[in-house]
Amino acid sequence: MGTTLILRRAVPGDLGAVERLLQRSYPKLLAADYPPSLMVMAVPLLARAQPGLLASGRYFVAEGAGGRMLAAGGWSGGRDGQGEVRHVATDPDATRRGIGRALMEAVLGDARAAGVSRMLCLATRTAVPFYRALGFEEVGPVLIGLRPGIEFPAVRMARAL
Repeated sequence: MGTTLILRRAVPGDLGAVERLLQRSYPKLLAADYPPSLMVMAVPLLARAQPGLLASGRYFVAEGAGGRMLAAGGWSGGRDGQGEVRHVATDPDATRRGIGRALMEAVLGDARAAGVSRMLCLATRTAVPFYRALGFEEVGPVLIGLRPGIEFPAVRMARAL
């Protein structure tokens, strides 16, 4: 990770940059683990930034040189001490540099500070090793209903904070 990385809370004005990050990341990084027939239907639905999440104060972005968005992600929930990792992505040209890990450390630390003691996530098949390296354990496979007739296979994971 270089010295030009800036990690901060997202603001509503980051919506376009986050959406462009999701659109760069998902098609390239998920392609090895999902069939093209599913990708063509799922990516347009998955790669939409969520304004409410960006405005929640619980979503973070990592920017590199020139303000380029390199990673984003956050969390929601907190009821009953349980939170949920939300909409995490890393630029495909910035993987394996510790940027995603730094972002997730901020997300998990923020959730812990808010009283969350257990974090859940719905990981893509591609992201399972990443979350496992962060201490998450696999709970089991799930199908995420994106729209009627479009189900996206994922893996439910969890870890204590």
